[in-house]
Amino acid sequence: MANHKATKKDVRQANKRRDSNRYYGKTTRNAIRDLKALKGKKEAGEKMPDVASQIDKLAKKGIIHKNKAANLKSKLAKKVNALAK
Repeated sequence: MANHKATKKDVRQANKRRDSNRYYGKTTRNAIRDLKALKGKKEAGEKMPDVASQIDKLAKKGIIHKNKAANLKSKLAKKVNALAK
C-alpha cells in the first residue's frame, strides 16, 4: 500500500463500502432464501414486494447487475405464482 494520504483514505473508504455491500447483499440473499422457503401463497405474496424492493436497491447501488436483479425477481415471481393456496 502506498503511503500517500489520499491512498490511505481510499483504502478506508473501500473497506467501509465493501463491508456495507456485503451486509446488504447477505441480508437480501437471506430474504430470498426465506421467501423461497414459504409454502403459503398468501404469505409469499405479502413478502414478495419487500424482497423485490431489496433486490432493486442492490441493483441501483451497483452491488448486483440490473439484469441479475431482473432475473432474480422473475424467478421469485414464478415461484410465488406457482404456489398452491
